[in-house]
Amino acid sequence: MSGQFVIYQFSRSKVERGDFGHFLGIYGRDRLPQGRRLRDMQGSMVFVIEGYDQDEREIHSIPEVRKFYRAFHQAWPYWLYFCTLEEDAMKMMVLCCLNSFTMVKVDGCSDCQFHYEPKELIDFLKQGFPHMNQICDRAGVFPDRVAERTRAIMQYFGLQAGGE
Repeated sequence: MSGQFVIYQFSRSKVERGDFGHFLGIYGRDRLPQGRRLRDMQGSMVFVIEGYDQDEREIHSIPEVRKFYRAFHQAWPYWLYFCTLEEDAMKMMVLCCLNSFTMVKVDGCSDCQFHYEPKELIDFLKQGFPHMNQICDRAGVFPDRVAERTRAIMQYFGLQAGGE
């Protein structure tokens, strides 16, 4: 990666309208470069939702945000290639897409604990890897680097490379 991050911010109004058209106009599959320029984009994106600062709920527990990220993932399923693994943003995005996701507040803890079915997470990732591989092919990423990225994603989510 070239060291540059793309921080893309979705406004509350765009989230509530389910509007990610501007993003797709810039980063839609047909707009992406090939080769080295695309290789340099691997792991370079962070997605942010703004406009919910006054909302007491965690961002991933807001139904509109969950619906938005599900639709966004359907339209642009390349998160595993583009999202950085250096921030928790992709974890939150993926949690929004899981049906089994629940949040539990534990007495004496300041943070909430997240619970989800590990199999659902693994299935989500398995569905995402072919899309990542398509972009890797387009970028000319060598197979050993693809395997390295796959392992890094599994570790990012606290999973073994074999999904165990």
